[in-house]
Amino acid sequence: METTAKFKPNVRVASDAENLARQTVRLFASAARDAIELRGVFSVALSGGSTPKRFFELLPATPETQSLPWEKVQVFWVDERYVPPDSSYSNYRLAADTFLSNVDIPPGNIHRIPTEYDDIKVAAHTYTQAIREAFCLQEGQVPSFDLVVLGMGTDGHTGSLFPNSYAPFDTEDLACVVYVLGDALSRITLTHPVLRAARCLAVLVSGAEKADTLHAVLTGEPDEVKYPIHILWPALDKITWFVDREAARNI
Repeated sequence: METTAKFKPNVRVASDAENLARQTVRLFASAARDAIELRGVFSVALSGGSTPKRFFELLPATPETQSLPWEKVQVFWVDERYVPPDSSYSNYRLAADTFLSNVDIPPGNIHRIPTEYDDIKVAAHTYTQAIREAFCLQEGQVPSFDLVVLGMGTDGHTGSLFPNSYAPFDTEDLACVVYVLGDALSRITLTHPVLRAARCLAVLVSGAEKADTLHAVLTGEPDEVKYPIHILWPALDKITWFVDREAARNI
């Protein structure tokens, strides 16, 4: 694995979940303004889960983001459960209900992961093609998102790059299928080469239940088998960790 010993994690400890969300909104607004000024478009990939919900709710309600030219914003997803887009388990629906329906963004700028195909592999390929078209990529090229918003699970996964799965080690695809055993839902996720190619990444971590894992991830030797989020360590200098006080109690 590539070394990043010269970089230390950039951790911003927030007093609570509200402050964490507000800090993330400020990063979103700053990254959007910079990208639009430099390239005329802002491309962002979002994650789901409980931690970013308040961040989503603040996006259409905060002056810095209210004033953004949303017609120049392109929204993608890091990962998605293979459920209909109106399912309560859908990452797309969470974003749609909380902020996309409350900002003036053209429907064509919203690139959800398609989950309507009978074959999940076809869906992953279709999403890959949508990314290629949006970024004007040739075969083998990787997109550079302006911002990727991630979380971290108690097992150290990010996106749907889970321990004991092939997904963290897929270097061939832009998006891949993640089969989950048991009652859990299979998923589609962006692969780590795509995540590492982003210009800026934000990792949101909240809750006391993640404190031990966060301590191990930030202070231990990188172990991408045990903690898949370590697969991002070659891009550590581009990551900002937004951590609430409960999650940060051991660091």
